[in-house]
Amino acid sequence: MNGQQYSPSQIGAFVLTKMKETAEAYLNKSISKAVITVPAYFNDAQRQATKDAGRIAGLDVQRIINEPTAAALSYGMNNKEGLIAVFDLGGGTFDVSILEISNGVFEVKATNGDTFLGGEDFDSALLDYLISEFKRTDGVDLSKDKLAVQRLREAAEKAKVELSSTMQTEINLPFISADSSGPKHFNVTLTRSKFEALVNNLIERTRAPCKNCLKDAGIAAKEVDEVLLVGGMTRVPKVQEVVASIFGKAPSKGVNPDEAVAMGAAIQGGILRGDVKELLLLDVTPLSLGLETLGGIFTRLINRNTTIPTKKSQVFSTAADNQTQVGIKVLQGEREMAADNKLLGEFELTGIPPAPRGMPQIEVTFDIDANGIVKVSAKDKATGKEQEITIKSSGGLSEDEIDKMVKEAELHSQKDQERKALIDLKNTADTTIYSMEKSLSEYREKIPAEVATEIEAAVADLRTAMGGDDLEKLKEKLDAANKAVSKIGEHMQKGSGGGSSSGPSDETPEAEYQEATKSK
Repeated sequence: MNGQQYSPSQIGAFVLTKMKETAEAYLNKSISKAVITVPAYFNDAQRQATKDAGRIAGLDVQRIINEPTAAALSYGMNNKEGLIAVFDLGGGTFDVSILEISNGVFEVKATNGDTFLGGEDFDSALLDYLISEFKRTDGVDLSKDKLAVQRLREAAEKAKVELSSTMQTEINLPFISADSSGPKHFNVTLTRSKFEALVNNLIERTRAPCKNCLKDAGIAAKEVDEVLLVGGMTRVPKVQEVVASIFGKAPSKGVNPDEAVAMGAAIQGGILRGDVKELLLLDVTPLSLGLETLGGIFTRLINRNTTIPTKKSQVFSTAADNQTQVGIKVLQGEREMAADNKLLGEFELTGIPPAPRGMPQIEVTFDIDANGIVKVSAKDKATGKEQEITIKSSGGLSEDEIDKMVKEAELHSQKDQERKALIDLKNTADTTIYSMEKSLSEYREKIPAEVATEIEAAVADLRTAMGGDDLEKLKEKLDAANKAVSKIGEHMQKGSGGGSSSGPSDETPEAEYQEATKSK
């Protein structure tokens, strides 16, 4: 980013810092503690990276909680009981969990999911279609034009949202490109049925995790009392149809898909602080944990869907005579061979007294806390010598590195604010360009040619300024663009007898642009 590399934890910290600032502005007080939600199918490394992100953002992370579990907490606050399935399809991941709610106890029976399936995949599928459609009709490949792709991606997301409530929508992007024949405009009518056909394979990918989750929970679909929908993508009618076909019942409207997870996190915060006393949450680990043994076999110590926190020990021995050290490889996953699972970390236990193979007694202990974060230790029972490891995130951040990043975040606060101001202004400029091009397309025949040329030049200058990082230059070009587009309104008023006491018409492009700017 801007020529600088950031770890996943640092990127997450940018988001959490913004959320912290928003909460502090609303509550009018400093925030230092947080409950952070993660997709249920996050592995240990991803959870640790999330916790690191919280620390870099200046937060004391009290608990990492699974998103479907948080949604169920929100739902169950009203003393509802029974077997609940939570179907959570968000922007980047998909999770499904089965919970039993009884007398204020929320027990997660099983969880499953796909960390590579979410709303962005739906956007990408629609984006690919729009690019191919424009290439077919106009002979221009937009995939190499970054700005055009960004405009198309935003339009695809907007169309996806609109098709959840309407049967068809228009995607209209003026001046999307140009060739020797002149400027080209993008205009496509997209129906709901076409959209559903484009993303059907993505929706179908939710079936297997749901069936596996039911199997792991040891229940049939008909035993589920209610199905909760969480995440913006569950507003897509076809998704709701598939959910109904999987569980044999229409999903409940009992929670707000956008707010349920955040509400549940707040409730968990209340539980930890002692404000909420009547609820108990029993979550599970989503993936099995174990180590590599002789022959590259993955030996499980803790099976998936085990209630956490939990601790499990098992005794192992050496594989060769007079072996004085053993390597411990900690893995997470469901494959039978160690190499096919996620390597979380490794360490060595040394100083084992020489002995025939199979004689030394080495006790390996896995300890998972309530956040789902793993600590592993190995102990030679003969000597009492012990070695342990707390699994670090895949970003590999040490305590010193995290502390350094926290200090850097504080030191660069001013620079970060300036970067934010630049991004906000670029977003405003993007909206301005969209509005100007739309107005020019609509009123070109009603204004002098020199005004149209001036507006096109102003748009080009503004686009160029958007590609740089000069805040003042961008402001200058944005002001120039506003002045240029205002001439459309001036000419339209002259043409309609601008002295009217009723003032300018609401239909002038200038008024339209002002409204768009306010919405940003």
